[in-house]
Amino acid sequence: MQYLDFRSDTVTKPTPEMRRAMYEAEVGDDVYREDPTVNRLEERAAELLGKEAALFVPTGTQGNQVAVLTHTRRGEEVIVEAESHVHMYEVGGIAALSACQVKTVPGVRGAMDPAAVEAAIRAENVHFPRTGLVCVENTHNRAGGCVVPPENVAAVAEVAHRHGIPVHMDGARIFNAAVALGRPAAELVAPVDSVMFCLSKGLSAPVGSMLVGTRDFIAEARRYRKLLGGGMRQAGVLAAAGLVALEMMIDRLADDHANARRLAEGIAAIPGLAVDLETVQTNMVMVDIVDPRFAAATFVQALRRYGVLCNDTGPRRVRMVTHKDVTAADVELALDAIARAVKAGP
Repeated sequence: MQYLDFRSDTVTKPTPEMRRAMYEAEVGDDVYREDPTVNRLEERAAELLGKEAALFVPTGTQGNQVAVLTHTRRGEEVIVEAESHVHMYEVGGIAALSACQVKTVPGVRGAMDPAAVEAAIRAENVHFPRTGLVCVENTHNRAGGCVVPPENVAAVAEVAHRHGIPVHMDGARIFNAAVALGRPAAELVAPVDSVMFCLSKGLSAPVGSMLVGTRDFIAEARRYRKLLGGGMRQAGVLAAAGLVALEMMIDRLADDHANARRLAEGIAAIPGLAVDLETVQTNMVMVDIVDPRFAAATFVQALRRYGVLCNDTGPRRVRMVTHKDVTAADVELALDAIARAVKAGP
């Protein structure tokens, strides 16, 4: 059976242009800073995000964890949104790697109240850990791909900076936010000190993420990348695909957003399923299972039998993600399959 794969935008395959660029890539030893293709990618990423420098890393998780290591000292506390990726889906990396503890602040569609962030900052007291970092996420995965408003990011950053605390953004899908708002990504990340963004999700490169910030920050981050095993040699064969992604794949994210909207509206019309359409702002659709015959896990299994793949994110919720390998026609096929699966039952 050929499946319609809505599990994640990480399942995208590299484009023919990427494969050609990878084959033809000029390479050197990146640990020695001698890979010209990696160097070009880092320069381009920094330029697009309006920061001084950038670092190519194998994964988004490594990029986030390198950022935490670079910003913090052992025993400090990191303020994060309660359902953030860096807290929930990175294997306890903040504790395991940086020896820091996490303090969570509940958000609304991924956005933390600046007053709540300020209240979470530790007072100076010999018994308390110092607050070493604030992390924000945009777009927000667990919030269904919602865009965190730029004014919220700016307000949180203002609070943190007033207390001398840096701010890191998990911007894995920051270009989705930029396209949704019709604003440059550099504008959205201007208030924060460092940003990680992924090349291998909606931008469709096979491997890689970028960490951007000041020159001094990136110089230190490069050491932590090496510590975590991310120092690659002839990495230009991977960076070449990233360059194509940044030049060719950003604007087309609007297609993914349109497909997600159509998918959401179609699912919302199926009895037994519900979607909060106000949260469908980019390329994700969170589907709530109202039909008492299904739990999320059994619903995922039922859809698989009808050729549709998705993931459960809670006892009665599944996530569906659109990407370049899902067409508008595929969305219509998926809607028909979902309706038939619901009608048939578990």
